[in-house]
Amino acid sequence: MGLPLKGVRILDLSRYLPGPFCTQILADFGAEVIKVEDPRGGDLGRHLPPLIKGESARFYTVNRNKKSLTLDLRSEAGKAIFKKLAVVSDVVVDQFRPGVMERMGLGYDVLRDVNQGLIYCAITGYGYTGPLRDAAGHDINYLNLSGVTELTGNYQEKPAMCGVQIADIAGGTLYAVIAILLALISREKTGKGQFCDVAMMDGALSLLAYTIGEWSGWGRLPERGNDVLTGGYACYQIYDTKDNRFVSLGAVEGKFWQEFCEKIGRSEYVAVQWEPERQRDIIDDISAIMRQRTRDEWVEFFAASDICFTPVLTLDEVCEHPQVLAREMALRIPNFRDSGRDLVLTGIPIKLSETPGEARLEFPALGEHNEEILQVVGYSAADIESYRSQGVI
Repeated sequence: MGLPLKGVRILDLSRYLPGPFCTQILADFGAEVIKVEDPRGGDLGRHLPPLIKGESARFYTVNRNKKSLTLDLRSEAGKAIFKKLAVVSDVVVDQFRPGVMERMGLGYDVLRDVNQGLIYCAITGYGYTGPLRDAAGHDINYLNLSGVTELTGNYQEKPAMCGVQIADIAGGTLYAVIAILLALISREKTGKGQFCDVAMMDGALSLLAYTIGEWSGWGRLPERGNDVLTGGYACYQIYDTKDNRFVSLGAVEGKFWQEFCEKIGRSEYVAVQWEPERQRDIIDDISAIMRQRTRDEWVEFFAASDICFTPVLTLDEVCEHPQVLAREMALRIPNFRDSGRDLVLTGIPIKLSETPGEARLEFPALGEHNEEILQVVGYSAADIESYRSQGVI
């Protein structure tokens, strides 16, 4: 069988991380993604250090399986070309602030007039409504305002910054993919496209679903680093080891906790698993025990135990882990482009039995597909050369 999104054409105006990662996921499952880039340098994400052979290593991680079209959307000719492409496309992905595309005369209302079935997905920080509609922001800001940052960090210490872009990816990338797929299903039933308003702050806030439930049930605000799943209990904790590495314990269920306690010679802790006033003392005691062996010695010690115990891995260890390799979640290109560096990419996390995705490790050079794409909408070789000489493409 073919890939599930084969035949779906996407015009991708997004840059950096949220939108490009979204369209890469769709491209992995067969969508034709046309990356529309400014002729004067293209996606700014191409230039983020560190560079491999003059182009960002980060660019490669979210832009495989795509085509690149350079187009000056500030020019009238560029706008006309984009409208022609919109007629024969299914989806537009836009990551500008609200109003930018409207001021260029290319907003959803305009494009809907030329293609009633067009799905327009706008990924923004705060959405198209509300007092922050026009505000600038980055991942840290969306996490702060959504309440995620206040809950992240160690007990009685300042809030911690996350090591990954949660709002950008979980709030932007993934919800944009969901929105586009929902809109495609709806269009099959109605024949009509629609506008998808995806705000990264909204998405980040939605990740607090369980936490908001806890707040409602307790009648008190969660306390950073001091609740069940944030570091306040010994059974769900990260411990440091003799070699200054770390291990994690997720023994929430009573049977796991009992086995862990008995294994380390602390069976007296089984009955007090959920007594909050005992937790700091228990954590201190178990911490001292954990410092008696190295990380890998503890992994070996608990190898036969069924207690949700794992080492905290570094990225290089992750990419060589048997589970990661078995699931093809770390894709390695040795000596990428003769740079002497290996390029490591994340694999496809969605495993479909009948129509699995394909991570073709091909990356578009800036404007590489100009001729191919413009010919699809009727432009001749002479037209294309004229646009190139004018700086339109």
